[in-house]
Amino acid sequence: MKKMAFLIVTALSVLLNPAHARDDKLMLPIKEAKALGMEKGKLDPNIPLYFGTTAHPAVQKKFGTFVSNKKTNAVGKSDEYACQWVFLSAAISLQERAKAEGGNAVINIKSYYKKNEFSSNTEFECHAGNIMAGVALRGTVVKIAR
Repeated sequence: MKKMAFLIVTALSVLLNPAHARDDKLMLPIKEAKALGMEKGKLDPNIPLYFGTTAHPAVQKKFGTFVSNKKTNAVGKSDEYACQWVFLSAAISLQERAKAEGGNAVINIKSYYKKNEFSSNTEFECHAGNIMAGVALRGTVVKIAR
């Protein structure tokens, strides 16, 4: 009887306590994530991505500023790998938007997680949890001189 009471109390305490969701903020190198994307053939080398204040060729036309907010399954992956993978998804989305708008580059790309802007030429912000990782990027689609 004591064993049954213990099991019931334990089960109730697990069910009634809120889960402790993990939301770790990571700052990771853009260079490594982009290298993974090129290695896997995911990023389009014809649509360059310029992060932060990185110099770029002269802008001939601006098409607007767009946000890409992506999540990925992080189960069984290291936080770094999940973040690199979801970064690629967000970067690909910006490249696809550039193509759809008639642009040939995306400039001034910044991390934009939960609408909090973080600008860097070398790092991006990712949030990793127990089962998901997320990256949001905001950049300006342009046509640059080639």
